Amino acid sequence: MKFQNTNIPGVILIEPKVFGDSRGFFFESYHAEKFRAGGVPLPFVQDNCSKSAKGVLRGLHGQSPHPQGKLIQVIEGEIYDVAVDARRGSPTYGTHISVTLSAENRHQLYVPPGLIHGFCVTSEAAQVQYKCTELYHPEAEFSVAWNDPDLGITWPTENPILSEKDQNAPCLRDVQERLVPYES
Repeated sequence: MKFQNTNIPGVILIEPKVFGDSRGFFFESYHAEKFRAGGVPLPFVQDNCSKSAKGVLRGLHGQSPHPQGKLIQVIEGEIYDVAVDARRGSPTYGTHISVTLSAENRHQLYVPPGLIHGFCVTSEAAQVQYKCTELYHPEAEFSVAWNDPDLGITWPTENPILSEKDQNAPCLRDVQERLVPYES
C-alpha cells in the first residue's frame, strides 16, 4: 500500500497494491496497522455507501460539532472527489484538492476532520463507500456552496444535479461559526 501526503495537511491519497490474474483481482481496502503507519488516524466508527447517477454532485458537506474524518473509495464507476480545508487557522485554509477516484484505479482518499467534502459522478453511475471517524449527527451537518467563487473549484460539470440543501448552501465565508480550529 502506498500512502501519499497532499498539499493539505492530513489529506492522504492511498494506492492499494492490487493482485490480479485471469480470475479477477484482490486487494486490501483497509488494514488498521498499515493505515496507522501511513498517517491515517483511527478508529473508524461508521461505514456509509451511496449510489448516484452521472452528473450528481454531493457536497460540499461538513459536520460541527463532531467533525468527521472520511476514508473514501469508489466500488463502482468514477467520481471527481474534492476536499476543502475549512479549519480555522490552517495554513492551507480555503484551498482544495481534487482527485479522480474510481473502481478501476481503486485509489482511496483520507479527508481529516474539519475539512468539507464533496464529489461529482463522472461515469454513468457511481457507488461510493466511506468510513467515518465520528458518527453522523444530522443536527451538526452543514453545507457550503459547491460553486463558492472564493474556493475556485473547477468541477467537471456546469449544471450538476443537486439536492435542495446543496442548491441553497451558503459560501464558506458565511459559515465561519461552524468551522473547527486547526490542530497541527
